[in-house]
Formats: sequence, structure tokens, C-alpha cells
Amino acid sequence: MTALRRRMSEDMCVRNLSACTRDNYIRAVQRFARHFNRSPEVLGPDEVRSYQVFLATDKCLHPSSINVEVCALRFLYGTTLQRDWNLDRVLPHPKLPASLPVVPSPAEVGQLLACVPHLLHRSVLTVCYAAGLRISEAVSLRPAHIDSQRMLIRIAHGKGGKDRYVMLSPHLLEQLRDYWRRTRPPGEWLFPGSDSSRHISPEAVRAACRDGLRRSGLAKRVTPHSLRHAFAAHLLESGTHVRAIQLLLGHRSIASTSRYLHVAACDVAAVTSPFDRLAAASA
Repeated sequence: MTALRRRMSEDMCVRNLSACTRDNYIRAVQRFARHFNRSPEVLGPDEVRSYQVFLATDKCLHPSSINVEVCALRFLYGTTLQRDWNLDRVLPHPKLPASLPVVPSPAEVGQLLACVPHLLHRSVLTVCYAAGLRISEAVSLRPAHIDSQRMLIRIAHGKGGKDRYVMLSPHLLEQLRDYWRRTRPPGEWLFPGSDSSRHISPEAVRAACRDGLRRSGLAKRVTPHSLRHAFAAHLLESGTHVRAIQLLLGHRSIASTSRYLHVAACDVAAVTSPFDRLAAASA
């Protein structure tokens, strides 16, 4: 490990950045250094700008992917190297498209889950939908996090290092008990990997979801995170207040939750098209 990488890792640990963020930032800086085959310490604003142009035009990366690189370099030069740069000018954040999440219907969720044959994989994906969890939160569950007395699930160290509680539905509890009786998972994890000392990897669950999607024949691109989106949208459609959904999802800002107002079908689908009125008048 180079001295610069060690310093940057220490700076991120001191600021309590998540392990995932630390890994992403380190890899981003490594890609930047390899691009010029020089240490970032000797590179300046011109090289930084050239690299951003390369990512956007040559690599054709999505703005969200470019934003990860930008955040990593802003941390490197602003925090670790303490360069006296105007970071907003040297490392501007790309404008992100205002895209809406893909939301499967309840029937489509059921169809997908029914096409995931492995009980462990199906159980993780079920938790993602039934409790609105991120895939990283679902695979990190321990048996002690399932509170059947209070009907709650404790999410320990979720995104941003925050703990929260989400509801434990009776039907989910029944399925988890069935999963437990049939598998008796060893070790400390509710969903262990091939090595029982570690939980199952998110990528293994994503792969199972892709296989289940192929088996189901659904046209929508559904991922484990789509199940979290579906949880929020379906709650909103059933009349749950957006503030309650914000707490369940663990969103810091209500603005993050409010985007589900744009994908909830209850209000939009209930509007009568003027074309239907025209057809009725012509009949």
C-alpha cells in the first residue's frame, strides 16, 4: 500500500465513511492514477479536467458513475492532499438525469419470487420487498435482528451508518420461520454464504434475481433494489403517509422519498383520459 493510499484510507476511516464508500473511492483514485501512469500527488487541475472529459466522451460512463469518480477525487484533493483548489470549478458534479425507478406491480413481484428456486436467495429477495431493505441491509441481517415480540426488524448500520427499525409483517415472519426450520443456517448470519463465517454476497443475490427474472418472462428490468422501490410505491398506493415511508426507507431527506409520488399508480391511473371521454361521446 502506498503512503498516499494509506493516508486517504485513514482520512476516510476518521470520517466514518462506510466500507463500501472507502473501497469505491480507493478504486476510483487507482483508475485515475493508472490513466496517467503517475501519482495523483503530481497531477493538477488540467489532468483532472482531461480525465473527466475522457470518462464522459471516451468511456461514455453514465453521469452517476462519473459522479463516483468526482467524489473520490474531491476527497483526495480536498481532504487528503488539502489542495487549495476551487473544487466546484475543478471537479464539478455532473448533472444527473431525473429518471424514475422501475416499479413492478404486486403481481409481478409475486411472479418473480416464485421463479427463484433457491430458498435462501428467495428469502433474501422477499425481505427486500416485504421490509423495503437495501440488498446490503438484507444480507447483513442476523437472527437477533428479527424481533417477533415487537414485530420489528432492526437494521444495524444501514446507509450512512444509521440504525433504524422497520416493520416485520406477520406473513414475512411466517416465511422466515419456515426458512429457519428448513435450513438451520450455521454461524451468526441469517443468510450465510458458502463460508458460514460470512453472509451471502449481494452479487450472489443479484445473480439469482437475474436468473429468476429470466425464468419469469417479465419484460421489466427488476433488480433487488427494484423490490425496495416497489415496497415504497405500493405503500404509497395503499394510502401510507410519505413521512412514514421515509422513516421505513431510512431516507435522510423527504425529497428522496417524494419521488415515489411520481411512480405511484393510484393517482395517475385513476385519471380519465380525454380520449376516453371523446370515445364515450362518439358512441
